[in-house]
Parts: sequence; C-alpha cells; structure tokens
Amino acid sequence: MASTAAGKQRIPKVAKVKNKAPAEVQITAEQLLREAKERELELLPPPPKQKITDEEELNDYKLKKRKGFEDNIRKNRTVISNWIRYAEWEESLKEIQRARSIYERALDVDHRNITLWLKYAEMEMKNRQVNHARNIWDRAITILPRVNQFWYKYTYMEEMLGNVAGCRQVFERWMEWEPELQAWHSYINFELRYKEVEKARTIYERFVIVHPEVKNWIKYAHFEEKHGYITHGRKVFERAVEFFGEEHVDENLYVAFARFEEKQKEFERVRVIYKFALDRIPKQQAQELFKNYTMFEKKFGDRRGIEDVIVSKRRFQYEEEVKANPHNYDAWFDYLRLVENDAEPDAVREVYERAIANMPPIQEKRHWRRYIYLWINYALYEELEVKDPERTRQVYQACLDLIPHKKFTFAKMWLLYAQFEIRQKNLQGARRGLGAAIGKCPKNKLFKGYIELELQLREFDRCRKLYEKYLEYSPENCTTWIKFAELETILGDTERARAIFELAIGQPRLDMPEVLWKSYIDFEIEQEEYDNTRGLYKRLLQRTQHVKVWISYAQFELSIDSGDRVQRCRQIYEEANKGLRSCEEKEERLMLLESWRDYEQEFGSLSTRERVRKLLPEKVKRRRKLTAEDGSDAGWEEYYDYIFPEDTANQPNLKLLAMAKMWKKQQQQEDEDDEDEQAQEREKDDDDEEEGEGGKEAGGEEEKEGEETEPRPREALVLPPPTAGAAEENTYDDRDDDQESSTSSESSTSSDSDSDDDDKKTQGKKKEEEGKKRSESEDD
Repeated sequence: MASTAAGKQRIPKVAKVKNKAPAEVQITAEQLLREAKERELELLPPPPKQKITDEEELNDYKLKKRKGFEDNIRKNRTVISNWIRYAEWEESLKEIQRARSIYERALDVDHRNITLWLKYAEMEMKNRQVNHARNIWDRAITILPRVNQFWYKYTYMEEMLGNVAGCRQVFERWMEWEPELQAWHSYINFELRYKEVEKARTIYERFVIVHPEVKNWIKYAHFEEKHGYITHGRKVFERAVEFFGEEHVDENLYVAFARFEEKQKEFERVRVIYKFALDRIPKQQAQELFKNYTMFEKKFGDRRGIEDVIVSKRRFQYEEEVKANPHNYDAWFDYLRLVENDAEPDAVREVYERAIANMPPIQEKRHWRRYIYLWINYALYEELEVKDPERTRQVYQACLDLIPHKKFTFAKMWLLYAQFEIRQKNLQGARRGLGAAIGKCPKNKLFKGYIELELQLREFDRCRKLYEKYLEYSPENCTTWIKFAELETILGDTERARAIFELAIGQPRLDMPEVLWKSYIDFEIEQEEYDNTRGLYKRLLQRTQHVKVWISYAQFELSIDSGDRVQRCRQIYEEANKGLRSCEEKEERLMLLESWRDYEQEFGSLSTRERVRKLLPEKVKRRRKLTAEDGSDAGWEEYYDYIFPEDTANQPNLKLLAMAKMWKKQQQQEDEDDEDEQAQEREKDDDDEEEGEGGKEAGGEEEKEGEETEPRPREALVLPPPTAGAAEENTYDDRDDDQESSTSSESSTSSDSDSDDDDKKTQGKKKEEEGKKRSESEDD
C-alpha cells in the first residue's frame, strides 16, 4: 500500500496473464535432471592409492580417517551404520579401547538398536574379552529382554566357554520372561546334553503351564516315553485330558494317547480311549481319530466289520471327488485301489469302464501319461486277479486302437501287449503286434524291446533284420551300430562285424562318433589285428587331431608285445608333437608332452628324457582385453599361457633374452674386476705415503691420509637400452627389467661403498699404531 501526498491510498497493479493455454513444448522433471547431468563438465578423478611407509604417515592417515568418521557422525548422529563402520575400522587397527568408546557413544544415541549390541558383543568375543562380552550381554538383555537373539548368543557363549552353571543361570533369567516355544526347547535340550533329566522334567512342568497347548503336553509325554518313564508318560496324558476337559477337547491328544498305549501293547486301553474320544468329539472334527481307530481295528480287532465301515465311507468320498472332476485320474486310482481289495470283479470292471471313458480332452502326450495307466492297471487286473486272458487281450487291443499313433504313441503299451501274448504262448501274436507298432510309429524303445525279445528266443536272423530296420530308421545312432557289431562278434562273424563298423564310420551324421571309433578300435585289438588297428588310428587322425587319440595310439603301440614297441611309441609321440604345433589349444599339446614325459621316465634314456624336458613349455601369466556384448570395454583379465620352445614365433625373443642375460653376467664380472684393481691401487698408495711421511706428526699424517684416502668417484656404468625382444621374457614387463637392473646396480654400489668404508677404518687403525710407536721412540 502506497500513500500519496494528498493522503490517498493506491493499490499496486497485478500483472495479468493474457494467454493461459499450456505451452506447446512441455519440459518434464526427468528432462531437467538429465540435462543437468549432461552439463557436468568437471568430473573429478578418483583419489590415488596411498602407500604408508612410516609411522608418521600412518598417524596422519589415522587422523584423517578419524576426522572423516567424526564428521559423518556429526552430520547425522542417528545413522548407526556410520558408528559401526567407525568402530570396525578402529577394531581393524587393533584399537580395541577406541572401538569400545565408539560403541558406547553409539549406544548413548540409540540404545535400542539390536545390530549395535550384536556388533559390540561380537567384537569383544572376537578379541577374547570374555568379561567385557558378559557385561555387554547383561546390559543388552536388561534393556531389551524380548530380543531372543541376545539370549541365544549369551547362552551359546557361556556353553562354549564351559560355564554350564552360568549358562543355566542365564536360561533361568530368560524363562522368567516366559519366552516363545523355541526358547524352552533350547533350555530343555541344554539340560539333556548334560544328562540332567530331572531338571529337564522340571522345565517341562513349567513349560506346559506357561504354554498350555496340546502339542506341548504331547511333547512332554514323548519326552517321558523316550527316557523310559512309561508311568510318568501315562500320567502326563491323563493330566492333559483332565486339564483340557470336555470344553477344549482335541482329537490329536487322544490319538497320541492311543498310540502311546498301543506301543505298550495295552490294546484294551487303546480301544477305551478311542471310544471315549468318539463319544465326546463331534464327527466332523474327528476324521483323524476315526481313521486311526479303524487302522487300529484292522491290526488288532474284528477286520470285517471295520473294513465295511471304512470302505463305504471312503467310497462316498471318492465318488464326490470324481464327480467334481472326472479327469482327476489320481482320484480314480485311489478309488480303484479301494474297490479292488473288497468288491466283486463285476463292480471293479464297472468302475474301470467309467474311469477309461474319461479321455483327455486334448491329444497331447503329456495329458495322456496318467490316463494310459488306467488301461494298464485294467489289463493287469484282468490277467492277474480275474485270470481272464481273452478279456485282457480285448483291453489291450481297445487301448491300442484308442491311442492316436500318428501324433504320439506309448511304447510301453505295445511291449506289455507283446509280453502278455508271450505269456499266453502266442508268439506269432506278439510278433504281429510289435511289427504293427514298428510300422505305425517306430521308436527306439520299440526296436530295443523287439530285438531283446528275439535275442531271448535266439532268433539271430530276425535280430539282424530288426537291426537293419532300426538303422534305416535312425542311422545316426552309434549305440545301435555298436550293438549290431557286438552281436555279429558274439556269433563269430568278424568280417560281418567289421563291415558293420565300416558302414557306421562312413555315415555323414553320428550322435557319438568317438564312442563308435573306440568300439571299432577295441574290436580290432580284441581280434589281434594290429595292422588294421594302426590303419584305423591313422584314418581317425586324418579326421581329428585330438590329443587323446594320439595318446591312445601311443599306448596301443606300447601295449603290443613286440621288439620295436618302444621305438614305435616314441615315433608316434614325435608325430603327435609335430601335428599339434599348429593347434590353438595349448593345453592339449601340454597334455601330450606330459604323457610323453611319463613314457620316457619309464622306458627312455637320459638323452630322450632331457630332450622331452626341453620340449615342455613355460607357464606364464598374461593379460588380455575384454569386450562386453555391446562392444564396450570391459577391462582386462589375467590368464595363463604356455610358451613352447619349439614355436618359431617365440625363437627371436628367446635368443634376445639369452643374450641379455649373458651381457648382464659380463657386466657384473667386469664390476668385480674393477673393484679388485681399485683396492690394490689404494694399498700401494698407502704404502708410499707411509714411507714419505716418516718425520711428520700423527695428527697431520692422519689429516693427509684422510684427504688422500677419500673414495674416488666411480665411473658411471652406462647400460644399453633394452631391446624389444629382450623386454619380454615369460611376459615380464619393461618395468620388471628396469627394476631388476636398478636393484642390481644399487646392490653393487652399496657393496662398493661398504668395502671403501672398511678400507678406511683399517688404514686409520694402522696409522694410529705407527704414530704411537714414533712418539715412544722420540721420548727414549
């Protein structure tokens, strides 16, 4: 409000927005944040790694870290993680007193933080401060008595320390707070570990009063039974029945009581308990009780009457289930199992017919897997229980007609039908069924079952025909080729078996070619056709240069009982080494050389062993760059590589490396020679000075000798720069070579300086003695 000279008041004008429509381009908060992030021009690099070399730097580092921790705490005192990190850091420096002080300060801030108490106590226990740990646990359980974790850890610590009395005292303090069930069980188990059964019984008495539940009374009774106190156990059950009365009765209590008496062979008491419970518990709440009662009567009572009750009740239950879901085949199985035991065959057949009428709605095999077992059980029931083979045959045929073989089939059904026909001595019917199965829907299981059947019947010609059909159906199945060849081998027709193997290895596609080749080679070895075996190995090596093939070839030659077997084996190893030079898998080449070395250790001479030893590679560590899936740089990784002396690519580097080592040895030898010459020259100079300065005083002589015996500056040793080849040996860096050369030069210079200091001391002593002698002679 502004006032004019005339006394009038004037209201300031408010700016009016003419266009209140929204802007065409809307800017979101996300866009603002993204632009702010993109305009961050100054990206601070991470701080460098710090190496601490002396105590002063360590103290500075500690001061800096402590200041950082204290600043964090001062900014936000309620963040307990800052306190814990601070204390753990002090603990890592073995500053236990400081860490303790930090924990105490943190407890002043938040004394109800469970993690803080646990970390504090664990620190004291870790550092074997037992009394401090006890003090902390006592404070924790006093302040937070409802945190069970404190009690568990406190009692565990006392028990581990062997303080049983202290542990029991802690448990007693805990039980005063009436904790949960597990705490009582822990106390009871603790007493039982030390064979204190009476004390455990006392704890149980308090337990069932604090937690008056049925399961706790049952546990109490089982405890008494387990330790052989049968009378006590019976009294516990009786007290429980009186305690709960008729208002809070529970069937589980009576079931447990009855089972207890059943174990004691008190069958009349069991029957009385069941009847007493059934009279007082409603029927809808006594299902488990009724079930156990009927099971008991099945074992020890009138079987007929009880089973009628059970069957009628359960049949009604199953009928309800299958009406609710006709495709619940598990319910049908249970229903059929029930009626098979008690009903007449006609009633069982009726239930089976009703069950198999519920076909799966979809023609997918996973929906038919359970359904097909209804047919199998039906057929087995007709065959084994009713003894009606004709009806069994009709069941099998109806099932096979029902299955949609063009989409899927069940080989087990065909095989069961064939086995049934064989049991009925109808071999032609069995063959006819299996032949129809192979014609309609060939499967591996069908072929295997048919072949096994003919093998048992010793019909080898039929087996050959079946194998031929099988291989026409699945020519890539190596197991079939091997079994076919084994059959011919057993029959003594080795040429036919060899021809089968040749056909097999000539197939363009095989599922397990290595198994097939191994079987062929083992076959030739078994026939002692060693030339054929060598030919097979050579043919196999033309296809693959796998190291295991070479090793197997060498071991084969070594296993032959001949005079030149050692030479042949060595020749194979040499060929394998040449063949694997171009192999990228260096581990395979190393495996070959190790096998060769083991061979030479057993059969070779010193020269051959040395030769193989020189061929062994050197294991080095290298680095390679990693690339992520999106093409970005993923860092570096270290890996082990092998450098083989035979590799021509590595020869120049190895030669340069050897030359560098020789040059280094020569330089060291020259340095030693120079040091010897300088020492001799110093000795000559000292002798000349002593002769020329006989009449001078000892002090002046010492000064001059000190001046003359000052160490001369050594000529600097100029090293040539490292070559590119010598810079890398066993993947050493240039940095490693520089460090080695620098350390060697430092050691040589330090040894020179030490030798010069020793020479000075010895010369000074000699001259002092000579000066004393001269002074004595002048006095005389």
